[in-house]
Amino acid sequence: MARATVRRRVVRLRGAERSERADVLAGEEPLEIRVGGEALTVTMRTPGQDFDLVAGFLVGEGMLHEAEQLAALRYCAGTDADGLNTYNVVDATVRGGALPALTAHRNLLTTSACGLCGRDTVDAVRTHVRWPLAADPLRVAPEVLYGLPGKLRAAQKAFDSTGGLHAAGLFTADGELLCAREDVGRHNAVDKVVGWALREGLLPLTGHLLMVSGRASFELTQKAALAGIPLLAAVSAPSSLAVDLAEELGLTLVGFLRGEGANVYTGPARVC
Repeated sequence: MARATVRRRVVRLRGAERSERADVLAGEEPLEIRVGGEALTVTMRTPGQDFDLVAGFLVGEGMLHEAEQLAALRYCAGTDADGLNTYNVVDATVRGGALPALTAHRNLLTTSACGLCGRDTVDAVRTHVRWPLAADPLRVAPEVLYGLPGKLRAAQKAFDSTGGLHAAGLFTADGELLCAREDVGRHNAVDKVVGWALREGLLPLTGHLLMVSGRASFELTQKAALAGIPLLAAVSAPSSLAVDLAEELGLTLVGFLRGEGANVYTGPARVC
């Protein structure tokens, strides 16, 4: 199941010249996420690392906190016209049987993708963050931060051929890249990284850094906080609500990380 990229014929225009050529596109397909056989949500994603994506999504919803809670992940249902599995439905089995109603989770932690974030949502995230981010002893040298974008970009293999994928990378305090993931949705790329960390038994991600391409939204700040990550860095700008949430939770938020420059919006004491 390798559908991260798709080849298509295109007509290329360059001034008055016109030619046909093959182009490589970023793959995008729906993924239905189920928990215990019950449908939770459908997200558009780039196929690949789907189990990491589902695990990370459940962490971001406050439904999982440690690897032992996740009993199994499997592809199910979803067949095409030829009766072949589309690999577009993943069912998660969670241990304990004490999971509250799924609808309660979706109503509680509404993300910025839904356009409904506000004061109640910030309060809900703060309530469900299990890790004391403000107490995290992480310290990062500016030179380490400056090196993150280049390391993440070097790990973006699919971006090289498509130019159409976001990326997220998990780093140690000294700038070592532990995991990089790509997806058409930056939130999915983060979920894939967090899901990988959950399945590796690394949560909470105390003392780690998360670097994302593009901007730092409320949703990405939420996902970082719920994974116990004390520092989130982005190539572009943060949103005002992302800064508000980071400030309240004690998370260091860095934006416009390019070349040898950056803006530290919250928690500047960690960058020294």
